[in-house]
Amino acid sequence: MNTVIVTENSLVDAPQVATLTFNRPDVFNAMNDELMVAFRDAVVALSVRTDIRALIIKGAGKAFLAGGDVASFHARKDDPNLALEVKPMGDTLHAAIIAIREMPFPVIAEIQGACAGAGVSVALACDFAVAADVATFNMAYTKIGLSPDGGSTWLLPRLIGLKKATELIMLSETIDAASALQLGLVNRVVALDRLAIEVNSLATRLSQGATFAYANAKRLLNQSYETPLRAHLDNEIALFAKCVATHDFKEGVSAFVEKRRAVFKGN
Repeated sequence: MNTVIVTENSLVDAPQVATLTFNRPDVFNAMNDELMVAFRDAVVALSVRTDIRALIIKGAGKAFLAGGDVASFHARKDDPNLALEVKPMGDTLHAAIIAIREMPFPVIAEIQGACAGAGVSVALACDFAVAADVATFNMAYTKIGLSPDGGSTWLLPRLIGLKKATELIMLSETIDAASALQLGLVNRVVALDRLAIEVNSLATRLSQGATFAYANAKRLLNQSYETPLRAHLDNEIALFAKCVATHDFKEGVSAFVEKRRAVFKGN
C-alpha cells in the first residue's frame, strides 16, 4: 500500500490542482519512516512542477495526520541506536516542511479529523487550513516525553503568540475546531459533509489566480520573520517589478479597467 498518494488533475474544473493524501488510515495516518520519506519525496517533486498551481494535502480515513507512529517508537524504546537515527528522520520531515513553505503556489490543508504532533506541524506549514467542525488538534509531543519538531516551535508562536504556543505545547491539551479557528490555527471551519466542497472551491479559486504573484507574496511572507524593514522594502519592490513584467499583471489591470473577470495564466 502506498503510504502517500498524489493525484494530479484532481478537480474537474481545476486541472492544475494536485492532491496529496496520507494513506495509513488504519493507524490514523501516523507517520512512520516509510510515510515520512514518501511525503518528502512527493512534495519536493511537486515543488518544481510548473504545471501545478495549487496543492491540497489531506488524510485518508478519519484523521488528517495523527503525529508520529508511537507504536514504532515503543518497539524500539530500549534500542541505543534510536537516538542516532532521529536526526536523519527529522531531516526528512523538515525537508518536506521547507518544500511546502517554498512551493511557488498555494498549499491547502484539508483537516477532517484528528490532527496531532507532526500533523499540526504540516498544517502550520500550509498556506491555508480548512477544518471540519469535528476536527481536533493536539501538539502531543510532551505527552510522550518529546519536544516538538516539524517547525512547529518556529511557526506556532509567530501565529498565535508565545504564551499560547507554550500552553498548547507544554499542556498538550486537545482543542476543537472552533478553538483552532479562534486562535488562528485554521482559516475556516465547516461541517464535515461540506469540507471537500469548501476545499475544492478554494483550490479552484487559487489555481485560477495570479500564481507568480502568489509565489512572490509567499516568499516575502517567509522572509518577513527575519528581514529588517529597510531590506524587506527593497525585496518588496524588486518582486513587485518582476510581477509588472508578467502577462498576469497586464491581464489584471486590463480586466480591472474593462470591468471583467481576469483570466490569469499563472506565469
